Amino acid sequence: MAVKVRIPTPLQKLTGNQAEVSAEGATLKDVIDALEKSYPGFRDRICDETGKIRRFVNVFVNEEDVRFAQGEATVLKAGDEVSIIPAIAGGR
Repeated sequence: MAVKVRIPTPLQKLTGNQAEVSAEGATLKDVIDALEKSYPGFRDRICDETGKIRRFVNVFVNEEDVRFAQGEATVLKAGDEVSIIPAIAGGR
């Protein structure tokens, strides 16, 4: 099943400057694996060496933070929208 994945600007160089791509997968992990296959190096930017989503990367499925769902095991359905948002720090 295909889901829409919104790609943040810093990662768009991996996706050929595409802000939105489609990927297949029953879970978020499957989608990340599919993105890695299509765009080598993608997983390393999103996940740590254990396969968990990096703490400074926020991932939402249909506007719900996956940290409050099942993380990488979050189940997806056709038409879902995955948004990847790197955390931004700074300010005064």
